[in-house]
Amino acid sequence: MLWTYLITGAVALVVLLILFRMVWRVAEPNEALIISGLGAHSSQEQINETLGFKIVVGRGTAVLPGFQTVRRLPLDIRATPLTVTCVSSQGIPLHIKGVTAYKVGDDYGSIANAARRFLEQSDEQVMSTIHELFAGHLRAIVGSTTVEEMLHDRETLTTNIRGSLAGDMEKLGLVVDSLQIQEIDDESGYIKNLGRPQAAAVEAAARIAWAERDREATEREQVAEAAKAAAVRQSSIARAGYQAEVDQANSKASQSGPLAEALARQEVVVAETETAKLNASLAEKQLESSVLKPADAEAYRQRALAAAARDAQIAGAEAQAREVTLRGEAQAKATELNGKAEALAVQAKAMAEAAGIKARAEALATNTDAVVAQQLAEAYPEIVRAAASSFEKVGNMVVLNGAQGIEDTLVKTITMGGSGFALAKQLIESLSSNGKTPTLEAVPDDTPA
Repeated sequence: MLWTYLITGAVALVVLLILFRMVWRVAEPNEALIISGLGAHSSQEQINETLGFKIVVGRGTAVLPGFQTVRRLPLDIRATPLTVTCVSSQGIPLHIKGVTAYKVGDDYGSIANAARRFLEQSDEQVMSTIHELFAGHLRAIVGSTTVEEMLHDRETLTTNIRGSLAGDMEKLGLVVDSLQIQEIDDESGYIKNLGRPQAAAVEAAARIAWAERDREATEREQVAEAAKAAAVRQSSIARAGYQAEVDQANSKASQSGPLAEALARQEVVVAETETAKLNASLAEKQLESSVLKPADAEAYRQRALAAAARDAQIAGAEAQAREVTLRGEAQAKATELNGKAEALAVQAKAMAEAAGIKARAEALATNTDAVVAQQLAEAYPEIVRAAASSFEKVGNMVVLNGAQGIEDTLVKTITMGGSGFALAKQLIESLSSNGKTPTLEAVPDDTPA
């Protein structure tokens, strides 16, 4: 059952689509649909009058088959050639050729007017109608215009024609897009004769121009010929100069050996001269370096030495004078100091001797043996020397009993010197009683032992 419903629905949809396709009409951008029949009336919004048909532009609409009829009115541009025989205001017959481009107006009123007049006509019928309409207005305009005005101002001619056609074209629902006058001709030769003065003037100007150009060409040719001759002369001179240079070069080449030798010798002489100058300059520099500068240095040294010697002599003399002065002062001072020292020494010696005498006297008074012993001790070396002198003249001495004998001999000799101890004591005591300080002196004995 479901499949039946689906199939039935699909069939119904297909039938609806077919029916819609059959009744629906769409206007192309370059056409208008004119629908007439049952219920086909234009609205007041489209035009100011009620029409017995409906205009559809740029959209789709439903058309009831059998009850309504739809027709298509082209809105695209069309062109119609114009060939008109007319007479100018001067009575001159003219043949005018041109072309006009027209189309149905875009507003609903123009479409309605064109639909009423051209809907069922063919293109040829429409073009014939337009041609006759243009021809009539063109004859009227040309009849009030001179040939000169038409030739010199075609723009005004076309403007006048379009202005004259505007009312009739509006009634037909047409609009002129373009109108061009391509050719204006006459059989009498009026237009040709009009152009003859200009043509003559142009021809004269052309001839004059040609003559001027010919003259200029001739002058330029002469200038070119002169330049050519000058170029030939210059070329000949240049060739002669080149030949002279070649000959000179050949001559120089033939004498190149001696000339080269002479030039080389000249260069050698110049080089030797420069060398001599350099040597002289070098010798001068060497003389200046080895003689003049050392001489100047030696002279400066001698002057410096002389000045130093002079300064040294002056300083030496001043030093000697100073030395003499100081030496005299020192000697005087030394003499003074020596005198003072000698006086002090004499005084001190005297005082010391007095003190010694006093001390010995006191010691002798208290201890005579000690004083004698001291005097003997002080004079003992002399005593021993005096004892030994007794052996000086002995040539050979025979000592018996070996070392013991030598020791005994020495003891006896020394004790011989001490035998006078008692005598010395007596002498000291006697002298002390007299207030004198005894002294012992060693007297050498010359008597042979």
